[in-house]
Amino acid sequence: MIRALVVDDSLQLRRSVMYALQRLTDITCVEAADGAEALKKFQGGRFDIVLTDVNMPVLDGLKLVAHLRSDKANDKVPIIIITTEAAEADRERALKLGANAYLIKPVKAPEVLDAVQRLLGLT
Repeated sequence: MIRALVVDDSLQLRRSVMYALQRLTDITCVEAADGAEALKKFQGGRFDIVLTDVNMPVLDGLKLVAHLRSDKANDKVPIIIITTEAAEADRERALKLGANAYLIKPVKAPEVLDAVQRLLGLT
């Protein structure tokens, strides 16, 4: 069973990403409204992949990536950034911090699925 954590302060975006992921078999989606809530979810269990926004209150997505990468238990978990930040400098910063993929909103379901399947070796 694949466990995916979907992190975004927009309920609508979380739901659309989770809806796209439901096309995969054997996947459970857990949602968090910001990076701080996401870190609490990690304390309660493991995840196989994280999909996160950048701009969120409390703890943003880039800080979340940095926190996850600083913990040996989570340093190999694939992280996909889904954001409106389209500048190449933003993309480079996220990848340098440890994100594995960077998707620009509005994102379509096939883009999300392709990235998830590639990072989890399902293709």
